[in-house]
Amino acid sequence: MKRIKIFDTTLRDGEQSPGCSMNLKEKIEVAKQLERLKVDVIEAGFAISSPGDFESVKTIAESVSDCTVASLARCTVGDIDAAWDAVKGAADPRIHVFLATSPIHMEYKLRMTPEQVVARTSEMVAYAKKYCSNIEFSCEDATRSDWAFMKTVVDAAIKAGATVINLPDTVGYTTPAEMRALIEYMMEHVPDSDKIEYSVHCHNDLGMAVANALAGVQGGALQIECTVNGIGERAGNTSLEQAVMAMHTRPALFGELPRIDTKQIYRTSKLVYNVIGQSAYNTQPLVGANAFAHESGIHQHGVLANKLTYEILTPESVGISKNQLVLGKHSGKHALVARIKELGYELNDEQIGETFIKFKELCDKKKVVTDSDIEALISNTKTTASENDRYKFVSFTVATKGREGVEGTICLRHENEFLETTYCGDGSIDSLYAAIDKLVCPPEHRLDKFIINAVSEGKDTLGEVILKLRCGEKTYNGRGLATDIIEASIVAYLGALNQFMD
Repeated sequence: MKRIKIFDTTLRDGEQSPGCSMNLKEKIEVAKQLERLKVDVIEAGFAISSPGDFESVKTIAESVSDCTVASLARCTVGDIDAAWDAVKGAADPRIHVFLATSPIHMEYKLRMTPEQVVARTSEMVAYAKKYCSNIEFSCEDATRSDWAFMKTVVDAAIKAGATVINLPDTVGYTTPAEMRALIEYMMEHVPDSDKIEYSVHCHNDLGMAVANALAGVQGGALQIECTVNGIGERAGNTSLEQAVMAMHTRPALFGELPRIDTKQIYRTSKLVYNVIGQSAYNTQPLVGANAFAHESGIHQHGVLANKLTYEILTPESVGISKNQLVLGKHSGKHALVARIKELGYELNDEQIGETFIKFKELCDKKKVVTDSDIEALISNTKTTASENDRYKFVSFTVATKGREGVEGTICLRHENEFLETTYCGDGSIDSLYAAIDKLVCPPEHRLDKFIINAVSEGKDTLGEVILKLRCGEKTYNGRGLATDIIEASIVAYLGALNQFMD
């Protein structure tokens, strides 16, 4: 049996959902981690949609060597030209062309007849084929399309040179039995189906994206299109981590497993959440705080006797390591670098130097430094640090004023000047944020999200603050890390402000 491939569209379908936008640096960081995760295909973006998207697709295509890099394109010459210009520097470029095939899309969105859709499919797939051999064609809204008509479209696409045929559940409408039957129908009725690969791209509007994708694989699909953490438009997409681990847990049902390095799953999940300014909900499968927790006495007794009683997979299998004392304040840089490599991270000299400084500062504040602490420091270094920030945090103080509230004093550095002011607000965070606004004078904005996480255990744990600021129609993410949660909140706020002050 052929190996199941993982097509990751976090940087395209996931990134285009509200509140999940990423800048170029962040996209490259996610792409590099997807390469470490060993996905087969990275859909890096929609090249024609904006100059920024074109640049990110092009940069990722030139930066990644162990994955196919794809760009989405509508069935138009301009889209396909832009897609090729963006991905042509990739080790294995792919152009992903799509056209809707459902009656409602053809009539109201495309305003095309079925005959015109077939002709356009054939013409544009052939046009894309002149650029590269790796062409994917998607029948948008496939699960609400007439199967007999779609068979004609798929046949035309294959004859024009498509090597992958994607049958997306664009609006999350189908069920597992229907998805499996659809793939089986196409494989049986479309000539040369054995010469191409079928793919499934499922949305989660009814909570069945993962189940539908796996059913498609059981029907004969050889590629699953998914996103890290299942992010995406509306209710999201097929969750990469859930689909992959389902296949690893029940291999007899799915054939040859994907090449994914499952021990990179948790790290990838955390990176994506940090970049988009979100966090996993507690009961989220595999990556949530409670995913491997057992509180029921019956469950605890069973797990202590034999883990297989209530655990079908281990936290270590997705890269969640047990916290342990690994280094202390007397440890040198060589010891830290060795531990970073053992944890599977690749840092350049500048990042190592910055992480070591933060590590030594942490050792002065914490008695126990865990792997989780080190991973948090690394993630913070790679996603938030910037010497180009206009405003840098120096210090703060807070003082309660009884019924008057809390007085917050903040000191920032702007270029070579130190700025300081005080504001009295309802609480520590409110007063300090208002004081920062007095110094920075940012455009009108509002705080959309504010999340506090504990990195490890104990009262001296590192506190992680993730927030999202909205300025007009755009959102900006900030992340702060410190043993003092107020300091972490300040760093996160400044991080977001610096982005939209540029």
